[in-house]
Amino acid sequence: MDTPFQNVLAEWPPERVAALIAAATADEARRARAEAGRFEPRRLAALLAPAARPELEAQAQAASAVTRRRFGWTMQFFAPLYVSNYCCNACVYCGFNRRAAVARRALSLDEAEAEADWLARQGFAHLLLVAGDDRMHTPPAYFEALIPRIAGRFASIQAEIYGLSREEYAGLVTAGCDGITMFQETYDPARYRALHPAGPKADYADRLATPERAAAAGLTFLGIGTLLGLHDWRTEAFYTGLHADHLQRTCWRSNVAISFPRMRPAHGCMPPPCPVGDADLVQLMTALRIQLPDVGMTLSTREPAGLREQLARICATKLSAGACTSPGGYSEKTDAEPQFDVADHRPLAEVRAALARIGFDPVLKDWDRAYHAVR
Repeated sequence: MDTPFQNVLAEWPPERVAALIAAATADEARRARAEAGRFEPRRLAALLAPAARPELEAQAQAASAVTRRRFGWTMQFFAPLYVSNYCCNACVYCGFNRRAAVARRALSLDEAEAEADWLARQGFAHLLLVAGDDRMHTPPAYFEALIPRIAGRFASIQAEIYGLSREEYAGLVTAGCDGITMFQETYDPARYRALHPAGPKADYADRLATPERAAAAGLTFLGIGTLLGLHDWRTEAFYTGLHADHLQRTCWRSNVAISFPRMRPAHGCMPPPCPVGDADLVQLMTALRIQLPDVGMTLSTREPAGLREQLARICATKLSAGACTSPGGYSEKTDAEPQFDVADHRPLAEVRAALARIGFDPVLKDWDRAYHAVR
């Protein structure tokens, strides 16, 4: 199944991208910093290059200036609500994979509503529904039934679930869903095949096409990203930038955001084959911010508190807080296995206060689904 973005990828084989990044010079990186906001693949490669690392502070300052011009000092918050950890995929890096001997649980509609109630009482206005790839326990009809039950409590509800057809996404839109997050995990086809040996997720091309199907169905927010640590971070960031630029140009009715999850310990799963250090994360996020000034940037509680605050000053625009990655873990004790270990355990109020102390206006609501009528 070919997609428009696959045609773009065909022009940038991994060998070409790796060579371009390796050959970039410090002067090219300086010119790319000076031309912020004008996406061009070679400029992105220069900002990701080893030659750019000695001037990372200057790159961070340039990225911060871009962020402040576009987003001001606001910071949006959201909470993930895990409704199921059943999964029919065999992703070798994930604690939910079907071969993992872990406690499984899928929330009933009443249980999921209780979790949503708990999060709403904490002050969250943006909710992300999360589930493993399992149409038996959480079919599209489950979300079509759940979202209207909880929509009145939140300004925005998005979904991070398995890929759907355009018609199924249209059903979520009708139910009140505003957007999706769909991680490609890695853009390298060979690496992707090795990491996803079985299950629907093994279809690289179908997953790559998912954000465009979601946009065609009318979803307002499109989130993409890779799981950092699975493959070389420089080439993954390059392809993420290409993808975000493509979606901004072809799905212009939707807002595009990038998430930056680094691999965290998970039950029975491998350590990161390509570890990503803190300086690496700063370099890749600042490179993408300079090249893509309008893209939202999300950091989850996978990252420690101090680093999240540092990246908030530079380029992040959306944070999770007080997150639980087990189904049912907010409103009750549960034996269900979490997807990964959380690094920042602070509740929402504490994260908001910390950001306010460094000059931010922490925003709980900056969107209402009534805006759909004027899109």
